Amino acid sequence: MESELETVAQSAAEPTATGVRAGALLVLAAGVLWGTSGTSQALAPAGVSPWSLGALRLLVGGAALMLLAFLRGGLGTGRWPLRATFLAGAFVAAYQLSFFTAVSRTGVAVGTLVAIGSSPVLAGVLGLIFRGERPGRAWGAATVLALAGCGLLVGGGGAIAVDIVGILLALGAGLSYACYTMSIKVLLPGRSSEAVMAVVFSLGALLLSPILFVSNLQWLAQPSGIAVVLYLGVVVTALSYWLFARGLRSVPVASAVTLSLAEPLVAALLGILFLGERLTPLALCGIPLLFAGLAVLATSMSGKGR
Repeated sequence: MESELETVAQSAAEPTATGVRAGALLVLAAGVLWGTSGTSQALAPAGVSPWSLGALRLLVGGAALMLLAFLRGGLGTGRWPLRATFLAGAFVAAYQLSFFTAVSRTGVAVGTLVAIGSSPVLAGVLGLIFRGERPGRAWGAATVLALAGCGLLVGGGGAIAVDIVGILLALGAGLSYACYTMSIKVLLPGRSSEAVMAVVFSLGALLLSPILFVSNLQWLAQPSGIAVVLYLGVVVTALSYWLFARGLRSVPVASAVTLSLAEPLVAALLGILFLGERLTPLALCGIPLLFAGLAVLATSMSGKGR
């Protein structure tokens, strides 16, 4: 998910010229993997509950990240702030529920674009309200562009099943992601990114585990069902965050933000090209507007401390 880059990068060393190209490729690869999550859900067996799929993704991904964290030094020795840790895990869990349900209702392209496109805008609002951070003119311009892009996507959905509930759920996913980013900032100082992500994703999996006891999981008996869960957990969650954390060692924040825009781009292209989703010309105009808003945010970050 691409909002994590801002928090992880704050604890990273200043990027150098050495290895920048390799780091950029790692960040780009992570964004591409994130962008396949919605399409992976759409390719799951019939009758799959979006909630159970999100819970299983966190369960597998959290376990893989925990293994990675212990292989790379463990969870650290300091005390974990209880409130920030719980909120981060809760927001990660909320993101799974809202995002996968939104995608199932409104399609991969629109659901992902609205969720990812709204998160930086919502993060700016939350930062102003809770942290007293004034985002400035660049954020205002980005807000207008992103909202205009989302509006065109919603209003010009063509053959895609765009409904109000799906859009609200996608916005809820964006809000959850923004809140998760704010909470995890408290956890990063003095801890490795692998440890923080392992704890947060594992807690999110624990919070969603009751869903698995009331869901019909017979679809897991099908090879395609197991394949989707393993892909979402190991590849889209654990592997992508490992690639992302390594890439941020040498890639400046602004460049990483721009590279991470591969996520909604890949999601939209996969939805349109392989799932038969269609956007009208009016809705297609929303994509560059949404990207332009994110690009304004990325550019404005280049002059800020990392």
